[in-house]
Amino acid sequence: MDDSTPSRHRHPKPTVILVHGLWTPAAVFALHSHWLQRRGYRTRRFGYPSVRATLAQNAQALKAFIEATGASDIHLVGHSMGGLIILDLLAQSVDPRLRRAILLGTPCLDSHCARRLARVAGLPTLLGRSIMEWLSRPAPTRTLLASAPPVGVLAGTRSFGLGRVVPGLPHPNDGVVAVAETRLPGAADFIALPVAHSQMLASPACAAQIVAFLETGHFRHDQEPA
Repeated sequence: MDDSTPSRHRHPKPTVILVHGLWTPAAVFALHSHWLQRRGYRTRRFGYPSVRATLAQNAQALKAFIEATGASDIHLVGHSMGGLIILDLLAQSVDPRLRRAILLGTPCLDSHCARRLARVAGLPTLLGRSIMEWLSRPAPTRTLLASAPPVGVLAGTRSFGLGRVVPGLPHPNDGVVAVAETRLPGAADFIALPVAHSQMLASPACAAQIVAFLETGHFRHDQEPA
């Protein structure tokens, strides 16, 4: 889905591809798309079958989506499982036009909530093939290629969400994903904000940090809460 017209700047900013998470449509990135457009970016929202398709299939679909994007420079932003799709893509091949990627609340290393739910009869089907494939992979595979673009990781510390009914989720967490689970080896930068997992999709503070990383390769740590 193309969300904006080409920039009128003499030197257009990169196109930002937004990748949603589990059980949600591409429309959940509407606010961030709007905010990025106001900063001069063109945005596209990548939609994929988060339950029905495997992680590898969704990563291949994202690869094709990127290839069909007419831009000389491209950034990626993924929320939750959308970040896992981005990581799977970056572990296989790297389009030379990719400049930076941001993961919002992505369980890069593991997912306590997903593992607990997967033990309940019938729930692996609800979690979907992508999540189950990710959980089946050994942790050493969850690292970045040397050729991957700089990746920024944003985690949340407001514990509100699924974690309240799934016992044992480590603190701090965003209600779904523990901060420790987001710690991607080789990431260019990391920041934690007092937001819940779904709140990241409507948070102006997250939007400001996304822009900071896309423009500089670093988050604004001077704006972190005390």
